[in-house]
Amino acid sequence: MEYHHISSEHLSMERVREIIERRLPLALSDDARQRIVRCREYLDRKMEHSDRPIYGITTGFGSLCNISIDHDSLAQLQRNLVMSHACGTGERVPSEVVRLILLLKIQSLAYGHSGVQLVTVERLVEFYNHDILPVVYQQGSLGASGDLAPLAHMSLPLLGLGEVESRGEVRPAADVLREMDWEPIELKSKEGLALLNGTQVMSAFGVWSVIRARQLSEWADCIGALSLDAFDGRIEPFCDEVHLIRPHKGQLTTARNFRRLLEGSELITREKTHVQDPYSFRCIPQVHGASKDTIDYVESVLTTEINSATDNPTVFPDEDMVVSAGNFHGQPIALAMDFLAIALAELGNISERRIYKLISGTRGLPSFLVAKPGLNSGFMIPQYTAASIVSQTKGLCMPASVDSIPSSQGQEDHVSMGSNAATKLYRVVCNTERVLAIELFNAAQAIEFRRPARTSPLLEGLVADYRRHVPFIDNDTVMYPYIAASIRFLQDETAR
Repeated sequence: MEYHHISSEHLSMERVREIIERRLPLALSDDARQRIVRCREYLDRKMEHSDRPIYGITTGFGSLCNISIDHDSLAQLQRNLVMSHACGTGERVPSEVVRLILLLKIQSLAYGHSGVQLVTVERLVEFYNHDILPVVYQQGSLGASGDLAPLAHMSLPLLGLGEVESRGEVRPAADVLREMDWEPIELKSKEGLALLNGTQVMSAFGVWSVIRARQLSEWADCIGALSLDAFDGRIEPFCDEVHLIRPHKGQLTTARNFRRLLEGSELITREKTHVQDPYSFRCIPQVHGASKDTIDYVESVLTTEINSATDNPTVFPDEDMVVSAGNFHGQPIALAMDFLAIALAELGNISERRIYKLISGTRGLPSFLVAKPGLNSGFMIPQYTAASIVSQTKGLCMPASVDSIPSSQGQEDHVSMGSNAATKLYRVVCNTERVLAIELFNAAQAIEFRRPARTSPLLEGLVADYRRHVPFIDNDTVMYPYIAASIRFLQDETAR
């Protein structure tokens, strides 16, 4: 069986996607094991020979950092931390994101700067490999001392507390541990902090969103090209000459991709009676391209984050240092995720405008894309749905990262709200996917009214594949199953 070995090697976004999609089991590399054990042993020695208080290890947490804890109570201190911080609420974190949380937490702990026991990390690996997923809630994190509340929910099952999803059923963690013949973990000093401090929840949402955003960007080009041809659009705005004199990478890439997608189309090369297309077609390279550049930037930020140790205090065995600092602060990725939400919202925004043009009854297309409008409403209301989704998305794009509410009696007086940025971004991704699916529903309908002329071989192949799931609509019918099928098509298929 092929494993992904957790090590200090660089973890790329592409590798994360491969691990998740192929459901590769995890294993700790020998060097990761050595780093974890070495750090834990150093911390134990440090505590034996130091009379100075060490934050969160021999003291309370947050504004209680000045209260020293006696040695016999250190394990209880960490257990109490996990229990008291499990204050999440709202919707559950989706299972695909929980898997990423586990993966990223294991990766962060494996760098050997966290002071955890090897058995604790091994148990997280077992959770991942057996698809035993802690029940985590979306609301509760300020994104500054890491994702405290949601990571507490991730950690409860280690102690035999809380709930897990196993085999599609939510069950008490204690029951599942007994079935697996696993003893609950007895946390040592520092371990509760290591588990709860960190940016793995917001990072997991961010990684999921970047991976999906790249796929949606490819679909936006593919669907936009089909809409362009169905609308009898012009290819000239996509020529290299235009974009080489304003050479943003994404803009040039988009223009070239459209020429590739439309190569061999009878429709795109025929003589046009109109001089210009509306911006939603003519400016696709500029708009889609800007979103591509944003995705690249956000991927670079999140790639740095998932290859980092983000808990606190940070332990440096070689330097004989235990430093209380702020790597758990989510600001770097909070800003980036707010930016990505805006970029994806624009892919949906311009898509809805193309939908509107396709049903507008212009350029030889029938009103609302049906042969007998009036008797039939046709594709009138899918555009309403797209407009509603786009409007909601715009509201979700108010940046979470501009807000900060002090906590812990003012000790934590600036927070990132990165977890809110992450959960809003997740919703924007889903909304953008829905709008693009509705555009495909419309574009595939519209292209049929151009027959016998044909679009490019690539796009004809796309339409043929799509027609196996969604038919041409002759007369009014119940539409929502076809919108749902269109969304599944984007999830299951690969853009051309």
